[in-house]
Amino acid sequence: MNTTAGGAETLGLGGALATLQSLLTDGETLEAWAAQRRLYALTRRRALIAATSGRFISLNRRLFGGYDSADIRWQDLKETRISAGIIAADLTVVAQSSSDLNIGNEVNRVWTFTGLHKDQAQAMYRICQQHDQVWREKRRVRELEELRAKSGGVQIGGNQSGFAGAESGAGESEPARRLRQAREMLDAKLISDSEFETIKAKIVSAL
Repeated sequence: MNTTAGGAETLGLGGALATLQSLLTDGETLEAWAAQRRLYALTRRRALIAATSGRFISLNRRLFGGYDSADIRWQDLKETRISAGIIAADLTVVAQSSSDLNIGNEVNRVWTFTGLHKDQAQAMYRICQQHDQVWREKRRVRELEELRAKSGGVQIGGNQSGFAGAESGAGESEPARRLRQAREMLDAKLISDSEFETIKAKIVSAL
């Protein structure tokens, strides 16, 4: 029987990890987890956090049985911060509250987990950053597609849609309008320099 402190600590996490696994949905995979060091949880059960393929999960086991859990969808993640010491690290996660009810004011959730095992917290931080970058790119592509949809579908020199006619009614030619919109997308960092040059070349070649 393993009687070391590390072995006892690992055995003590067995139930929490089993509970965590039971919370996973079909097809959801566990990518990393981090536990609070026992020294930082003298008056309560230790917190356990996890990163899965679809969300960030926090799990707090109650003193007298049962547990409380909460999660953040990766698409709602806004920021992740880590502060590491010699043996432990603190991880802070900032997320936008779900906008499913279309609430006007944006409310952020801020979770801070103190005294995590350092190597586990660092692994969690890296995965949070990876998912954040993936969803930032998805949002950038979606915004780009929406802007392109607004400025697309117009025939230069031919029949114009009512939307295009309204846009150019102020005296701005259609090619100039499309070029201006491309420049605005470039300034907003929604497209790269090369994408802007490609769009500009297409506009000029159609003149």
